Amino acid sequence: MLVNALGFIAEAGDHHPDLVVGYRRVTVTLSSHSAGGVTAKDFELAKKFDEVALWRPRPGGALTGTPDKFVRSAS
Repeated sequence: MLVNALGFIAEAGDHHPDLVVGYRRVTVTLSSHSAGGVTAKDFELAKKFDEVALWRPRPGGALTGTPDKFVRSAS
């Protein structure tokens, strides 16, 4: 589900990261190949990826969320 969500966001933003998908792990590498490095596009896309991948329901809300800690940031 995460890979599909990241793919949708990347396509909508017309910026395409490298994704490595393994068992219980998705590694995302962002860079602007045409610029030869990291640009503002990469930072903006990374921020949106974090918003989606690390989202959890707010405490006390209607959605309780899963107790599993299956998503974490590398930073």
